[in-house]
Amino acid sequence: MVTSSHWLAALAAAVVGVGCATGSARADDGVGAPGSHEPGTWAEHKYSFAYLGFTSTYSCDGLADKLKVLLLAAGARPDVKSTPGACAAPFGRPDKFARADLTFYTLVPDTAAKTPDPKAPAAKPVDGVWRSVTLQPHAPRQLAVGDCELVEQFRESVLPMFATRNIDSHTTCIPHQESGSTLALSFESFAAAPPAPAVADNR
Repeated sequence: MVTSSHWLAALAAAVVGVGCATGSARADDGVGAPGSHEPGTWAEHKYSFAYLGFTSTYSCDGLADKLKVLLLAAGARPDVKSTPGACAAPFGRPDKFARADLTFYTLVPDTAAKTPDPKAPAAKPVDGVWRSVTLQPHAPRQLAVGDCELVEQFRESVLPMFATRNIDSHTTCIPHQESGSTLALSFESFAAAPPAPAVADNR
């Protein structure tokens, strides 16, 4: 449990934390149909995530693991780096001020990307696709109702770094208790298209 006094302390710590994102994009008004392919470019993001919640408490390594699950589910490139931040509690022990440092890449549709620097080397286009994402208990399987506040904070601070549209949130988190809380967030995310299946050579 996180008391009100701890909440204020955590908020102050979050202000000190460093968070930055480069090349982020929103595409809530995108015209591509779900599943349609279009070219995109990878954008790098670095962010220091300071968890602020009343109900669940995470260890710093546990928070890092859970955030990696959310990033991959939202469509980040597989080489996500999510590491424990500067925490007072030892490895595996709950920390009321848990932090994690994130480095990840998201795909930006070329139609939504900023004008590239003419002096910078041209990035190779990536085949991207709009896909539906749903975050709810057991989807992904590592999520539970107790992660309600974490998903809510992820939606506010990290999801804007993705190219998303049609965000539909029915998440309601009741402080200090899981009973009555609802975890339900869905959206479309622009992500790398899965590789085409290999064609068997029957010769």
